[in-house]
Amino acid sequence: MTEAYRRETTAAARAVGADPGHRAVAPPIHLSATYRWEDPRIKPSYDYGRSGNPTRTELQGALAELEGAAGCVVSGSGMAAIDLTLCLVPAGGRVIAPHDCYGGTYRLFEARARKGQFDVAFVDQTDDAAYEQALQGGADLVLIETPSNPLLRIVDIERRAAQAKAAGAIVVADNTFLSPARQRPLELGCDIVVHSTTKFINGHSDVVGGATLAKDAAIAEELAWWANCTGVTGAAFDSYLTLRGLRTLFPRIAAQEASAGVIAERLHADKRAARVYYPGLKNHPGHDTAARQQSGFGSMLSVELGPEVDPIEFVKALRLFTIAESLGGFESLVCLPAAMTHASMSPEARRTAGISETLIRFSVGLEHCDDLLADIDQALAAAARGAPAYASTEQYAATACSG
Repeated sequence: MTEAYRRETTAAARAVGADPGHRAVAPPIHLSATYRWEDPRIKPSYDYGRSGNPTRTELQGALAELEGAAGCVVSGSGMAAIDLTLCLVPAGGRVIAPHDCYGGTYRLFEARARKGQFDVAFVDQTDDAAYEQALQGGADLVLIETPSNPLLRIVDIERRAAQAKAAGAIVVADNTFLSPARQRPLELGCDIVVHSTTKFINGHSDVVGGATLAKDAAIAEELAWWANCTGVTGAAFDSYLTLRGLRTLFPRIAAQEASAGVIAERLHADKRAARVYYPGLKNHPGHDTAARQQSGFGSMLSVELGPEVDPIEFVKALRLFTIAESLGGFESLVCLPAAMTHASMSPEARRTAGISETLIRFSVGLEHCDDLLADIDQALAAAARGAPAYASTEQYAATACSG
C-alpha cells in the first residue's frame, strides 16, 4: 500500500489483491524453507526462511504502518520480541523495567541479570521520585508497560520516555494490552514497541507470536540482524494466521472495549467488589493520562472482591469466562495472576507490585454484554460464602435483573 490510508483500512486491506503470481485476493501463504537463486553470486530477495519470508514480510509491513515504525521483526512469541530488544543492551549495561510488569518479562529480565548480562532495576514508574532515582547514573534500556499487566496502572509515556532518553536509554514500550488500535507509543517518544501478537493483533487464540517495531531505520536493521542471527523469526503459517486476524482488529477491540466499560462500571457500583482496576473509570488514578495518550480504554480489567465473596469459587462458577491464561482473543477469559500469569514472580515481588493472591483479571471478549453481566452476577451469588451455586446463567437471569 503506497497511499496514506486510515489505520482501519491498513489493517483490513494490506496485501489484498496483490498476489503477482495468480492475482489471488487473499494473500497466499509461502511455506518454502529455501528459495532458488538465479546466480550464486547474486543474493535474491528471499534466500532462506529464517532470514525472510513473503508472508511474514506482509505482516511486518502491516504492523509497521499501524505503529508508524520504520521496520518490524515478527518473532515466534511475545517473549521472543521482548528478548530481542535485550540484544541492544551492552554487556554490563543497565536496564530499568516496571515493578509490576508481566510475570514472564519479570522472569526473563531477572534471569538474564543473574547471569551477569546486565543490571536490572524494577521500579514503580508512576512514582516520580523512584523513577528519577533509578535513572541517576544513566540507563541503556527502559521498558515501559502501560496499561500494566494485571493492575492496569497507567504510565505517562511521553514524560517517562523523555526522562529515559535524557539518561541515555533506548525506550521500549510493551503495547500488547492496547495494540496500535488504541495506543501508538512511537508517536509519544518511544524508540521501540513490542507486542505479543498472540493477543489482540491475532485475536483468535490460535497462534503464538510477537513483534518488535522500531521508529528509527538503523535500529530496525539492527533488530532484524539479531533476529536472523538468533533465529527468533516467526513462521510463515503463524504470520498468515496473524495477518488474517489483524483484519478485524479495530471492530473487535471496539466491541470488546464497550463491554469492558459497562462491566467495570457495574462492578464498581457493586458492593461485593472491593476495588476495580480499569482506566476508563473516572476514579482510576491514571484516567486522565490514559484519556490523553490512548484512543480508548481497552478491554482488560481486574478486580478485588470483598470478603463476603470467595474469589476461587467465583472464578470457578463463571460459565462464559473461561479460566485460562492469555488475553485479547474473541473469547472472554479470567485468571488469578498470582497463581497463573505471574506465578514466576516471587511472593515478595508480587506483594511489592500489589498483585494479591485474590486479584482477578478479566479479558472481555465478543459475547453479548448482557450475557457477560449475567454470568458475573450469578458467579458472585454462587461464591457468596455459604450460598448455593446456580445451575446456569439462565437460571440466575430468571431470578435477577441484569441491566
